[in-house]
Amino acid sequence: MAKSPPGLDSQTVAAAAMLKRAVDLDSESRYQQALVCYQEGIDLLLQVLKGTKDDTKKCNLRKKISGYMDRAENIKKYLEEVKEDGKYHKQIKIEENATGFSYESLFQEYLNETITEVWIEDPYIRHTHQLYNFLRFCEMLIKKPCKVKTIHLITSLDEGIGKEQQTSGLKEIKMSLMNHGVLLELEYSSSLHDREIRFNNGWIIKIGRGLDYFKRPQSRFSLGYCDFDLRPCYETTVDIFHDKHTRKI
Repeated sequence: MAKSPPGLDSQTVAAAAMLKRAVDLDSESRYQQALVCYQEGIDLLLQVLKGTKDDTKKCNLRKKISGYMDRAENIKKYLEEVKEDGKYHKQIKIEENATGFSYESLFQEYLNETITEVWIEDPYIRHTHQLYNFLRFCEMLIKKPCKVKTIHLITSLDEGIGKEQQTSGLKEIKMSLMNHGVLLELEYSSSLHDREIRFNNGWIIKIGRGLDYFKRPQSRFSLGYCDFDLRPCYETTVDIFHDKHTRKI
């Protein structure tokens, strides 16, 4: 384990690293992520301040905290303005074989306690691995901080030999969600091509490959089989928008 520099405790080092990350993201105009890092870094500095006895150090820490708080507040106001104007757009390019893009990693900064309803358009929730993908997505939604009560899924119906597997799998997921107090509303469309996810807090996520952007693991006992942050991905693009008045699908 790396040691902290002489004269600095681990909490001070952690705060400095987090705030450096915030400044770097800020300079790259990645404001949503920068805001999260600023907030976490400020919280860490406040903890350092509580444990500081020296008055001069306290004064310096308060100035630093005040400066970071002002910047975080300005970013917060800016993000609220672009959301109100419907101009927010962020694009993430997932490279071929890239890792670190589990559903939790991709969606976490857009999930909060205001989410009660989710709409999903994805024409390919058919095969076993696609059903598992949808199940994992649902598992993420019922965890805190979300308070999801209804999930709407529009997908295409498999008219071949996989029809029974698809319908029975979705029925099992529906029953399991019901046990957690969540209603799954299913709709099948023969003309569906687009892939889109909408949360009723205004966030809209469009993934080129839908939920099916993970590659098969090399074996049942290879890294990435369970932890999808370690699972290689297919190349795809993720577009994220915010719409104050979310259109219901």
